[in-house]
Amino acid sequence: MSQPLYWLGKYYFYGIGNTPTISLTRDFPPETSANLLLLGCGDIRNVLFTVYNENSQIKRHLDITCNDMDPGIIARDILLLTMIIDNIPSSAIWNIYLDLKIDRDTHTTLLSHCRKLCKISRSQKDWENSEYGPVIKISTAYTLEEACRHWRLYMEMENLPLDRKTTIGEAFEKQRQKAIDASGVPGITFLSARAAGPLMLQAVPLYSEHLVHYATTGISSVDPKVQVAATLLNPTFAYSFVGEGWDLHYATSPLIPFHSAELFGNAKYTLSMQDLVLAAQKQFKKWCNAFYIHLKFQPLRLTLRFVIAEATALCKAFYEMKIQHHLQTGISVSQWKSTKIIFDSAQYGSSPNPAPSSFDVIDTSNLVDHIGLLNVLVSTIPLHTEIGVIYTESLLYKGDNATKEFTEQLFADLGTVSLLLGVVPIDYLSGFSTRSNTHELLLQPVLQKYNGTRQFHQVVTWKSMTSACIIAAAQHAVCFDNMQLGTFLWDMYNSMFEEESKLMAKPQAIAMSNLINYNRESFVLFLRLVQLNLSLSTEDWESVMERFINLQESSDTMIMDTLNRPDFYAYLHKYGVYTISTYHTSLHQVGWFARWSRVPQLVRIVLTVPRSVLDTIFKGSNVGTPTLQCTVVGSSFTKVFSAVHAAFGKVFTMGTESSPQLRFEEDGNGWKGSSPLVLLAANNESQANLKVNLQIRNTAAAFGQLGLDLNVFSANLWDETYVHILPESSFKVSPLSLVPVIRMPQDIGPYCEIIMQNPSVVQSFGSLGAIPKVEQLSLCIVRITVSEVSQDIAFPYPVQGKDHRLRVARKSLYIELLVPPSGPSRSGGLSPQPFLTLLPSSQCPAVRTWNIHYVGNLAYLPSIDCSQPDELYKWLNPHVSMMMSAKERIPRKKLEQKKDLMLNVKDTLHSIIVRASGIQGGRARHVFALLDKATRNTDTMLFVNGLRYDQSAHTVVCDAFILPSLAKVHTDRNNVPPFAKLIDAGDVCHDPLVEGELTLWKHLIPAFVERCRSWSHGANCEYKAMGRIPLTEEMDENPICSCGEGKNVDEMSKVALWKPFARYATRIAISPLFAVSYLEPILRDINSRRCLCCRKKGKFECGGCRKVRYCSQECQRKDWAAHKKKCHV
Repeated sequence: MSQPLYWLGKYYFYGIGNTPTISLTRDFPPETSANLLLLGCGDIRNVLFTVYNENSQIKRHLDITCNDMDPGIIARDILLLTMIIDNIPSSAIWNIYLDLKIDRDTHTTLLSHCRKLCKISRSQKDWENSEYGPVIKISTAYTLEEACRHWRLYMEMENLPLDRKTTIGEAFEKQRQKAIDASGVPGITFLSARAAGPLMLQAVPLYSEHLVHYATTGISSVDPKVQVAATLLNPTFAYSFVGEGWDLHYATSPLIPFHSAELFGNAKYTLSMQDLVLAAQKQFKKWCNAFYIHLKFQPLRLTLRFVIAEATALCKAFYEMKIQHHLQTGISVSQWKSTKIIFDSAQYGSSPNPAPSSFDVIDTSNLVDHIGLLNVLVSTIPLHTEIGVIYTESLLYKGDNATKEFTEQLFADLGTVSLLLGVVPIDYLSGFSTRSNTHELLLQPVLQKYNGTRQFHQVVTWKSMTSACIIAAAQHAVCFDNMQLGTFLWDMYNSMFEEESKLMAKPQAIAMSNLINYNRESFVLFLRLVQLNLSLSTEDWESVMERFINLQESSDTMIMDTLNRPDFYAYLHKYGVYTISTYHTSLHQVGWFARWSRVPQLVRIVLTVPRSVLDTIFKGSNVGTPTLQCTVVGSSFTKVFSAVHAAFGKVFTMGTESSPQLRFEEDGNGWKGSSPLVLLAANNESQANLKVNLQIRNTAAAFGQLGLDLNVFSANLWDETYVHILPESSFKVSPLSLVPVIRMPQDIGPYCEIIMQNPSVVQSFGSLGAIPKVEQLSLCIVRITVSEVSQDIAFPYPVQGKDHRLRVARKSLYIELLVPPSGPSRSGGLSPQPFLTLLPSSQCPAVRTWNIHYVGNLAYLPSIDCSQPDELYKWLNPHVSMMMSAKERIPRKKLEQKKDLMLNVKDTLHSIIVRASGIQGGRARHVFALLDKATRNTDTMLFVNGLRYDQSAHTVVCDAFILPSLAKVHTDRNNVPPFAKLIDAGDVCHDPLVEGELTLWKHLIPAFVERCRSWSHGANCEYKAMGRIPLTEEMDENPICSCGEGKNVDEMSKVALWKPFARYATRIAISPLFAVSYLEPILRDINSRRCLCCRKKGKFECGGCRKVRYCSQECQRKDWAAHKKKCHV
């Protein structure tokens, strides 16, 4: 995926993660092996935590490919893992990996280990044959070379010439001072406490204090003796993508990755920085020990691969290798580098079990902040498997509303774009999330007080729209009206590049345009993926593109777009998306082209820019990160080319005049070297007297540096000193296809039409007027039945069958079925199964949840101390209450009137959690019975053993045991006396369920059981035998299988009243179902309570519309002239 080229005037090294640790397998069943791809992985925290969270009772293999563009990141990650394998004390590893200054003994340990690593890194074969080779794989020779180079640099740093050591020291001091300054900024100190989750606001003071300490001393420990001993700079932070120096981000904190909700939530005394550090170090030690034990006793269950490359370049390379079977991909590892991605033949070649190029889990870190959400999705979707999951994550936002910005990042309606891409956020369809961001929401009003601090942590889980319905996945693709689709794509394109429009020429737009994520190649690659996903015929796709081009050519709102169209048309042609008419004519054979035997439609311009020019223009520390582009200028036109690749080095001519070739010799010192900058850009112009320019994109910052022309360097197109031209055919493009290939759709139009041919149906429907019966069988499948003859219809997207409409024509004998798609506007979530637990299939051989995450090893989740209910109430009550949106947060007496079953389920969950914790109801209750209000019958009982922190999801779970059917218990007469005793003395809390709510619980219970199981489903599993989950929706019948009965219920057996029923019980993890903040407001908008006129506190509502408020009658009278136009009585 192409992104704009940025001049790295300031580069930040993210050696330590800036978000709390997560489990990478949270959406995969515990026994299912998985291939994982971690793009822009940063530090190795998530891998360690995932291994720690693995259930030792269930075996599977994880193959994890770790990727980062920065060689310093990968070198540090391999260093840490190999030190764990060598059983080096975790305290020493902590110092090396997380402290900026280290003592002499730690430094000696580091140098000794680096020597060992360098010794076995002479070749990939040497590495493979080493003690680390069976587990840690190096995917490319370049990765091993760069990692080894960094390990050597770590060893050599102490003995560098004085001037270089001084430069590093000065850079460290400069960064240290910036970090000290930043540690005093409230917004940054708040964000460092993110790892405390729902206790974030309580944790802020201590994290703030430690941030100052770390910035000042460079070490995490607060022990004065450790501070005195740590006199040496940690060389692992001194080398990064841009070379030698100290480019660590100023807000780096060693504590952010480590969860701390348990520490603050269970505190019995006033905590200190020492407590905070020791808690983090304790977690780190547990993770290291778990990793060591996992490899020592189960070495074949984990494979870790490392590859240095820019994320989208690696995705391209993986895809080319998968489709073309080319290990030598011809794709550069990143911008500013010319080295190509060449995969190791021993791993990715023709071995019986080659390394993966398709992945079940693709985690993209917070790449969205750096390259844009659409770029991330277009790059990763071709690599994910049918049941795969893609995680996107963002920290930054640009606009005024952090919660709404996610839906704006795709430049169009989220549901429609999901249809085009083939993946959708699961919480968008479900209407809820089991991951909480309530702490982020509570922090926003605080952060808004401090201009410049714009962070909101947003994690989104994407899955294939039909991954929950395998039958639908094999059916038809989505059909669009060609004119409508072309218009939609044009509107999307217009939104993507609207900052170029004259309508957006205002200060805010100019300021936002200083950092952009997309160019024309970006949008072309999106179109290419859409073209494939929809499987349109050539004629239909051309019709779509003709509509797009017509709208583009007739638009007068995007003046800058006319300059960028040649770039756009060039990439449309290059990627085979569409060819405009001018590309059907040959280029003029003038200048260089006169020597060529054949002139292709596209050529590649290679421009060399002297280093002296760059040093003059970009010198100084305030240059920032301006966007670079190339322009071709003639006497009457200018063409802008934004998809530019650059590297430092020298160009040498090869080949012949009729078939020219170039050899590029890269400068190993890169940014710190002296070689010129060489840029490549596509072009389709062959006129004489043209100029080629390297130019800064016209952003607010650029005007102040270069004036209006913004040219960095110019050369004549035919000046062979600075310009070379090659045929674009030298740069081949792999054809795009997805696996599995989607079938070509039948032309069924915007609705489904059923034509009847069965004689009995014809008579019944046509003559006797039989009414068709419509029933939804699954997310995507609707059944129509006439006279006991059924037709199942598979839609390519989840639908709301209960809201269907029928159009019948009895004379013509056909039925039209219209169903709305599932989405946030539909109440109740997914229909007919809002909580999905899926049967085994050919794609996934295990039972699995779809929209409720796994908690891993439940016993590893820390317990919540409920002995201080008053203190617990302060954070737990608001946390659990915020599972409801502002709209849902209404008096309970209105719940039944609304008939919103999802809301009623949330209310019941709220009741269970707050009563089990003891923060409501006067005392902690542990036994709950789900009572159907209509029948006054109870068929399900819950035994809550305690509450636990689900720290990686920033929420809580009830660790409980469930009796899903009391009928089974009552069949044994021996259970009657102990059950009567339980009812009499067990302090049972009856939770009333409204009509229809029990059905949702029958779906929710299997998911809550599945998410925490530490056992496997057996051959006689009732799910498999009956072919459905849940087994039933009926009262007094068991919705779950018996595979988990009586397993891992030791804690239940310790309670005398509960013990007789332990053999019938199954362990379950109950948690809140949170409203989705990007779909609806969670907190009340404080601005809506202000006076519409003066913005003071609004004391009363307008009596007419009741939508606005005023502080006084005076303000209301003053505003009436304006408001009366909108006021509706």
